[in-house]
Amino acid sequence: MGELILVRHGETEWSRAHRHTGRTDLPLTARGEEQARVLRGALADRRIVRTLASPAARARRTAELAGLDPDDLDPDLWEWDYGGYEGITSAAIRKDRPGWFLWDDGVIPGDAAHPGETVEQVGKRADAVLARLRPLLADADTAGAADGGDVALVAHGHVLRVLTARWLDLVPARGRSFALETGTVSALGTEHGRPVISAWNVPPP
Repeated sequence: MGELILVRHGETEWSRAHRHTGRTDLPLTARGEEQARVLRGALADRRIVRTLASPAARARRTAELAGLDPDDLDPDLWEWDYGGYEGITSAAIRKDRPGWFLWDDGVIPGDAAHPGETVEQVGKRADAVLARLRPLLADADTAGAADGGDVALVAHGHVLRVLTARWLDLVPARGRSFALETGTVSALGTEHGRPVISAWNVPPP
């Protein structure tokens, strides 16, 4: 059975500053580019038969530097739309909303470019991605060696955490349990036919 290989893009200026970065299209920092380059070694032994990436420049550049050639840029892999909290840190939000927690309290509407999403809406996008990919994760013994293998997703922290929750048949908000750093690799697979996390938040070698 193939696995889903999750690659979170490298560092950006906003991720370094812990600012919520949804649809703002920022480039990688120099450190982010180096994180992406060294991911190539972590992915070299994988038989990746298909790669999907978020349309964001930071995801596309990470894929390129990591030696992955996306077959598609999938809009369902865009990061959570943070609405009026785009570019703002959690600490700053809590000055006006003490105790605010994204996974429980959500976001406020923003402008036309950042209308905002609920965690359930992010979950529906993750479900759509998984529905398209499950046929590609067939067992190589039954699907044939030419078709079997892993599928790589190059995207963002929160959307990959929600996708992981949905892979495990958990509600989208359970993505809160899976902390994910920039420039890391994770793997979702199965054990005895049941969905599992095979590896999580593995930094570059």
